[in-house]
This record gives sequence, C-alpha cells and structure tokens, in this order.
Amino acid sequence: MSLKETKKVAANRYELEIIVEAPRFQEAIKEAYKQNGSKIMVPGFRKGKAPLSFVEKYYGTEIFFEDAINLIYSDVVEEAIEESGLKVINDKMDFDMVSISKEEGVDFKVTLTTYPEIEIGEYKGLKAEKVIAKVSEGEITAQLEAMAERNARMISVEDRAAALGDTAVIDFEGFVDGVAFDGGKAEGHNLELGSGQFIPGFEDQIVGHNIGEEFDVNVTFPEEYGAAELAGKEAVFKIKLHEIKLRELPEIDDEFAKDVSEFDTLAELKADLEAKALERKTKAAEEEVENDLVQQIVDSIKGEIPEAMFENRLNQSVEEFAYRLQSQGLDMNTYLKYTNASMDDFKASFRPQAESQVKFRLALEKIVELEKIEATEEEINEQFEKMAKDYGMEADKVKAAIPATEIAKDLAVGKAIDFIKENAVITEVEAKTEKKPAAKKTAAKKTTKKAAEEKKDAE
Repeated sequence: MSLKETKKVAANRYELEIIVEAPRFQEAIKEAYKQNGSKIMVPGFRKGKAPLSFVEKYYGTEIFFEDAINLIYSDVVEEAIEESGLKVINDKMDFDMVSISKEEGVDFKVTLTTYPEIEIGEYKGLKAEKVIAKVSEGEITAQLEAMAERNARMISVEDRAAALGDTAVIDFEGFVDGVAFDGGKAEGHNLELGSGQFIPGFEDQIVGHNIGEEFDVNVTFPEEYGAAELAGKEAVFKIKLHEIKLRELPEIDDEFAKDVSEFDTLAELKADLEAKALERKTKAAEEEVENDLVQQIVDSIKGEIPEAMFENRLNQSVEEFAYRLQSQGLDMNTYLKYTNASMDDFKASFRPQAESQVKFRLALEKIVELEKIEATEEEINEQFEKMAKDYGMEADKVKAAIPATEIAKDLAVGKAIDFIKENAVITEVEAKTEKKPAAKKTAAKKTTKKAAEEKKDAE
C-alpha cells in the first residue's frame, strides 16, 4: 500500500488517495477465490473445483474484485491513515474508485472526518469561587430525625378514637346507587389518615370513630376520576374499623445510636455524620470549582467541531442509558412508551449534554497538547490494576481488552484538570443563603417511648 495523496477538501474533511499494488491485490483475489470458489459452477468441472484461471476466464477477471477489496479495505485504509498522521473520527467514509485491474492494482480515494483544529483562550490564572464547606447543627439534627423515621415502629392504640396521622385498619365496600362496584372492596386495609390516598373526604370521615365501629362514609368521585363509570358519582362505603395504629419514633439518645450504628454514644454518631457531611460538601465544592474553570475554557473554544463528534457522543449517551434501563429490567421501547416520547425526542434531550461533553474533552486534550502532559508507566499500570479490581478481572485480561494508549489519554486529561486548578486563582466564599418565608407551624403529635412510659405510669 502507498498513500499517493492527502488533500484537505473542507473543514475537518480530508481525501486520501490510496494505491494497492498489484501483488497485494492479486493475493487478496486468491483469498477471495478460496472463500467463495466452492459456490461457483464452471462447465467441465464439479461445483467448486474449477481453478481460479478457469473461473476468471468463464466469468470475467473482475469476478472476485469486490470480495478482494472487502478483504483488504480496512487494513489498507488504517495503514493510510497512520501514514497520513491524521487523527480520524469514527464516522462514515466516502469511497470513490479511481481505477482497478489485476495487472496494475487498485487506485481509490476515501474522504473522512478528522478531529477539529481548535484554539482555546487563556487557561492559566482563571478565577473561580469555592464555597467553604460547613455543616450546621440543624443539618445533623435533620439526619438524625430521618434515621429515627426509618427506625420507627407501629404501636396499637386502644383508648381513643382515630385521629389524623393514625393508621386505620379497615374493611370497606363501596356502592353507587346501592350497587357494589368493581375494585371498591378490601379487607384489613391499612390507611394512613390524612395521607390523601383515598377520595377526598373519605379519610376525614374515619376520624373520630373507635375500634369495632361499623359506619358509612359518603363521598363523591371526582369528575376527572380514572374509571369513567364512577366519575362524578356519589358513593357510599360501608366501613368496619378493626384497629388504630400510631407511628412511634425512638428517642434520639445513646441507646438509639447503639441501635442504628456502630457507635456507643450519640455524640460519636453526631461526629461521624458531621464528618461525612463535611466530606460530601467539600467534594461538591471542589467539583463545582472544576466545572466552573473548565467551562470558562470550553466557552473560549474557537474552531468548527464536526457534527459526527456530537452524534457519536449522543449515541454513546443513549446506549449508556439503555444499559442502565436493562439493569433495572426495562428496555428502551418500554421506557419510550411509558414516557410517551419518540426516539428522536429522547435523543434531542441528550443533545446539550453531548455537545458540552465533546467540547469539554477537546478543551482538555488541547491543554494536554500545549503543556505536553503525559501519564507515567506507573500511573498507567495503577489504573489497569484499579480497573481489574472494579471489573473483577485479572489485570492482564483488562490490558488485552483496553489499549494502554487509551488509558494514557484519559489519565493525561485528568492531569489537565489538575493543571488548570493548580494555576487558577480560587477565592473561598461563604455559602449563599436564600431567605425563605417562615413556614407556618402545625401541630404535630408524635408518640415516643418516653411519652408512652409516662402515660403508662399515669394510669
């Protein structure tokens, strides 16, 4: 193979004229004959037994030309690209045959898309603000209360009527015009009063009733109710109240800490929650600075970026999303059906993200080039070891599957981010607080172990 000419024909588009010498083309023809000759009939020979020369004489010299070109095309083009020094994007190539003969070889042209030639603005001395990570006492209290909610238990209440916030265990059956309707009956159903699970007015009418009572609940189905035959209709539900239950929250104390964590005291649990929250906030602040700095560079990019790069990234994003769906037992068609969206609409929603990711990568790769940033052999091996551990594979198998050059590129890009941050002017600032209107306080009745014990003692 020889690269006859490399010619730029448009922005990020190059035409390569490639020569395949006669000997190499003839060898490809012989290989094509071996693979396909068994299917060919030639008078005077059994099927597939005619020599190549007889097949060519009977059907024409060019009979195996297309198959021969297909056999060598990928290798030949790859060699030509390497010789040209072009950095090519994985995109559709245009093919144009110039000449072909068994005696002279093949002369053809391919037009392909290359990485863009971009320029970026200043990337040293960029300015960014970093929020000082702090954790308030209120945040820790909120986490503890959430833990208490997750560890709450239900207790039976027998000495009073049902109230909002209780869970009522009921049997019910609904009637419209004295006739029971489908789906309107259940036994032993747990209903949290005030949760809005049932038709408006249903739960309120259970409030005030005691265990063992049987009574009617009168409601009107909403006009927009899902079942058309019930929409707007008045209904009567026959109710029997079997049990009243109340959610009991544990006391947030040392015993609570022992129950929900590996710590012996509440103080230790609080300290751990604060440390982890501070770590999360610090990491988030670092990422925000990173994004801000890189975005400034992305915004400074000058150059025409091929549409193929955005399309490739867009398709990758869709494939990644489809894979995540698959891990959840869904497929893309089902997802699109549920969301009432077309594939075109779905892809369009990923477009801004895809464009940002392409520009982000190009900007960092440009800095790698300008600053001659490289990954060391040790760093590359460490990354292979990490990937092997993450995938549960042997390092040698990971190395065989992923080229070290690709790992080196990714590591260099990561170093470029560090380089930007190290050369930036970062000012620490307090977190901005937004003033919100004071929330109206509502009476919230909570039963705790302590309250239950005090009640028992009083009795």
